[in-house]
Amino acid sequence: MKLSSVKQKMASEIKVEVIRKETIKPSSPTPHHLRSSSLSVFDQLQPEMYIPLLLFYPNNISDDVVNNIDHNSLFAERSKLLKTSLSEALTQFYPFAGEFEYNVSISCNDHGAGFIESQVNCPISKILENPDFEILKQLLPTAVKSKQSEAGHLLLVQVNLFECGGLTIGVNISHKVADAFTLSTFIKSWATIALGSASTASDQVLLPVEFGVAATLFPPQDVFNAPQPIVESIKNNCITKRFVFDASKIAALKSKAASASVPNPTRVEVVSALIWKCALQASKSNLGFRKPSAWNQLVNMRKISGLAMTENILGSLVSLFTVMTVESDEVKLESLVHKLRKGIEKYKEKYAKGFSGEDLIQTMEGLKNLIMKDSIETYGCTSWCRFSFYEADFGWGKPSWMSLCHIESMNTTLLMDTSDGVGIEALLCLEEEHMAIIERNEDLLAYASLNPSVV
Repeated sequence: MKLSSVKQKMASEIKVEVIRKETIKPSSPTPHHLRSSSLSVFDQLQPEMYIPLLLFYPNNISDDVVNNIDHNSLFAERSKLLKTSLSEALTQFYPFAGEFEYNVSISCNDHGAGFIESQVNCPISKILENPDFEILKQLLPTAVKSKQSEAGHLLLVQVNLFECGGLTIGVNISHKVADAFTLSTFIKSWATIALGSASTASDQVLLPVEFGVAATLFPPQDVFNAPQPIVESIKNNCITKRFVFDASKIAALKSKAASASVPNPTRVEVVSALIWKCALQASKSNLGFRKPSAWNQLVNMRKISGLAMTENILGSLVSLFTVMTVESDEVKLESLVHKLRKGIEKYKEKYAKGFSGEDLIQTMEGLKNLIMKDSIETYGCTSWCRFSFYEADFGWGKPSWMSLCHIESMNTTLLMDTSDGVGIEALLCLEEEHMAIIERNEDLLAYASLNPSVV
């Protein structure tokens, strides 16, 4: 039986049954003067979609004890704690409980967050032994491409109970109110509240949360108040695969990629460069010639801007820099790492004294023009490395695995930490004919494992 057939059979056997849906409102009403939160131009330019996040918590209780535990009672207790702490967290992150008013503002009207409880008819180990995107999607409360009118809330949570007593927390949050930094800040605060509630005492200190700063620094633009034409690199024949680079392979790859110009490459640089190199090889193999290419690396502008007050801004504050190859370039790992290093250095130098909304608009116009050019292979990469998702302890330990399920934008790479914080998990979305070559690429498989077991 083919592997694809085995996965289809497994997906059909695993059932995720929703047992309860409700709305969680902030524990305290949002004050009148905070009832509207303006979008910044960064928020305006984000697509109306939902960022996905899955956190997996196996039942770490011994088998003897597990057999004597009523899983449903334990799940009810944990779910109650999640709901209570979520309600408290929403008082701080009040826009998440509001409603999106098209590309102008968030009405912070305490509409609430969606909360779903579900049961899965298998142990959590069955999911972790062979991660399958079609199954993972069922553990999330809404589809990535949902609109608020379809999802019903800006923030949705789905808590999934497995037969073994393990659970998964699935989160979807509108990109209009959050990027990866903001989501990680929210998850950390929510977990801190839950952990404090679950223990007799807590020395955790929550930082004050302030929204609206970004809109003051980067005011919204009237031109984006009307629906914009959608330019996306999405095709029906693209496919997502998961590649894992463990700590030892990262060290070996860094050693191989080091050069006189970049003697100390980062793990994100070397993994990005290797994927870029292999993607170009796959493209050339299928086309018979090498196209020029553009690698668009997303950047957390909180780390770039010369403005000190941007460091902890909430909302979306993401831009990108672009580095190119031409047909005559020798596509070597070291040279691609060098391009990436020079790209970020030039970007930091350019915006060391600040960044404006006009700068962002010009950047996004440049990206749109690149995507429209069929003569150039355009790739995008975003890194979620070094965010604190693996620290999210709600009272029953830290997650053993986190996932973003899958991505649907062609020629896109998404990088995340492995649980040890040293390795990297890469989700790569390519055209099927290119993926068929890259997933057999010996250069890539020398450093990465294709969809290995998590347990």
